[in-house]
Amino acid sequence: MKKFLSLVLSCSMLLAVGCTNNTGGDLKASTNVTALTSEIQVGGIVRTTMPSEPDHLDPHLSAAADTKAVMNNVFEGLIRFDEKGAFLPQLATDYTVSADGLQYTFDIRTDVTFHNGEPMTMDDVLYSYKRLSGLNGETPLSSKFQSVTSIEAIDEDTLTFTLSNQDASFLSTLIEPVIPKNYTEQSSKPIGTGPFSFVSYSPAKSIVLKRNDAYYDTTRMASIDEIEFRIMTDESSILMALKSGDLDMAQVLSMSVPALEKDFTMTSFPQNMVQIFALNHDIEPFNDLRVRQAINYAIDKDLIINGVVGGYGSKLYTNASPVMGFWFNDLSEKEPYPYNLEKAKTLLEEAGFPNGFTTTIKVPSNYQTHIDTAQVLADMLKQVGITLNIELIEWGTWLDTVYSGGNYETTIIGLAGKLDPHETFVRYQSEYAKNFYHLKNDTYDQLIADGIHETDLDKRAMIYQQAQQLLADEAVAVYIMDPHLIMASKPNLKGYTPYPAPYFDATKLYYVGE
Repeated sequence: MKKFLSLVLSCSMLLAVGCTNNTGGDLKASTNVTALTSEIQVGGIVRTTMPSEPDHLDPHLSAAADTKAVMNNVFEGLIRFDEKGAFLPQLATDYTVSADGLQYTFDIRTDVTFHNGEPMTMDDVLYSYKRLSGLNGETPLSSKFQSVTSIEAIDEDTLTFTLSNQDASFLSTLIEPVIPKNYTEQSSKPIGTGPFSFVSYSPAKSIVLKRNDAYYDTTRMASIDEIEFRIMTDESSILMALKSGDLDMAQVLSMSVPALEKDFTMTSFPQNMVQIFALNHDIEPFNDLRVRQAINYAIDKDLIINGVVGGYGSKLYTNASPVMGFWFNDLSEKEPYPYNLEKAKTLLEEAGFPNGFTTTIKVPSNYQTHIDTAQVLADMLKQVGITLNIELIEWGTWLDTVYSGGNYETTIIGLAGKLDPHETFVRYQSEYAKNFYHLKNDTYDQLIADGIHETDLDKRAMIYQQAQQLLADEAVAVYIMDPHLIMASKPNLKGYTPYPAPYFDATKLYYVGE
């Protein structure tokens, strides 16, 4: 039975320009420059930015959202997702599911070539997914495949995955890419099947991709010849590069909007991103619920949204953005921790900290929004006696020390949203390898276990909504906002399209002439 087409993240349409929660005013997908009505041009180079170094060029070893957003142009899995969150065929053309929900059988495309000109075969597909799942006899590279017990080729273009139990999130795992079997230079010269091929990576400078003229899917053939992602973190440098014509488009902060809106097309939209002030539950005093609640009461999120991002943010109360739509638990009517300094002080006194305490926040130095937010947090927490020392650390160090190692007291980061709710909320499960909050909660663990096996969509949504409520009740962290992405583009550059998961889709970009 045909399954592609319909699994959509309801209300992903909230990604449309101009979110109603944007208290800073809506940016329209328009410009004050005289409207351009000319025809689409084929060709051209687009120069844009990415805010961090890639964490790894091998897609099976990469975890950073910024890296995936760029390299999703190079790599493809059996399925892909569109701008509304719907799953669509990619390297597979169709699939069937067994009556017991334990076997997924895929028809694999036979007209695909890798960027080195070699045909993609069943051996490459088997190699890729066995490598990810650990069914090659080595350490699994992804926990997403833990329910997969076997991957077998029925013939040269038919593949079956067998699961140990029903896994409602399984389709979303197959966005993970297929790479050439036993190719040994994936970490330096990555090769995929996508609409763009890798040209170069210059550390601290840029990643360059070029159009794949041999791309098999002519309906998604790119218009532009090349795209250069410049690794830039300094807002003033980005602003100058845009105004000088050295950049064609870039993500900017709200403070740059007045200087750009006359000459550039400006768009804004929520990202399905959660900015989180994380607290390490293994470190005193954050193992005390009262302390975590006190910190939540001491934070004025509206002030952060207005002061740090100019109002371009949606206030959050748990680890979910409204962009999650169908899965989202809207806690705004009964805000769990409204700003209340007296309540915060009382809770700290009850926990044995009447005079507060001193702690350190580790902030990745390449994200100005997080740096600015940390400074505001420090000022706010000072009002209840908590001294928050800010420690700026390099992005790679943050990934190793905090994300992978869980070695910190507090931190601030943006957690990218996922297409399936399990991928978002499994991050807090006790046994999850990168549960850097160190939450250990049996009730929560059981909800996540139930959610992954529940195939009834309404019942499954209720489970994840309960998980969101528990994260709020336990004050696991301070969930601040979904900071809206603001994009500035030259008036003759069109087509930038937001997605509910990390993806800078270069196939959509095109220039128009005068």
